Amino acid sequence: MRALLVIDVQNDFCPGGALAVPGGDLVVPVINRLVSSFDHVILTQDWHPEGHQSFASSHEGKKPMDTVEMPYGEQVLWPDHCVQGSVGAAFHPDLLTETAELIIRKGFRPEIDSYSAFYENDQETSTGLRGYLRDRGITSLVLAGLAEDFCVHWSAVDGRKEGFDVAVVEDATRAIDSDGSKAAARDRMAEAGVTFVSAAEVVSGASV
Repeated sequence: MRALLVIDVQNDFCPGGALAVPGGDLVVPVINRLVSSFDHVILTQDWHPEGHQSFASSHEGKKPMDTVEMPYGEQVLWPDHCVQGSVGAAFHPDLLTETAELIIRKGFRPEIDSYSAFYENDQETSTGLRGYLRDRGITSLVLAGLAEDFCVHWSAVDGRKEGFDVAVVEDATRAIDSDGSKAAARDRMAEAGVTFVSAAEVVSGASV
């Protein structure tokens, strides 16, 4: 069985948001078309407490896109975004969410960031998604959402590590693309065995 995994289509990642991905809102109608083709739809939601350690505002003298060393490695610092209960943390208002059977909230631990739908950034703390998918008999994942070079990328690679077939819908994702991050992410996904498809291919059944 396959599932559609929709990554972080939230107000703060769309135009006008605190960490807007260029063209981020353009993925919404594409994802909505995909939803009707899946019996299993899973959403992820960035869900940070105030003062999260991935926020530049939590580190004196630092600005967004600077990096710091965390116990789990290098961490990019972001503007405050997707704060729990805020408008920015809510899903885009036009996104179809009614048929989603699971919402994975990530990044809610104050001391560690989380890009992947499977693991926090220490690559050890599980979100529980792997077990859920195994219990439901899901073997293939189709990914869409934001941002391609961060949360989509990490989710796709971790999905492959866990033994799932993974496809990323190219026209249903957008990237931040800072300093070549999009190309680097696509190379890493391809090396992991992730495939790239169009929404039309998914809807027609020509792909995973």
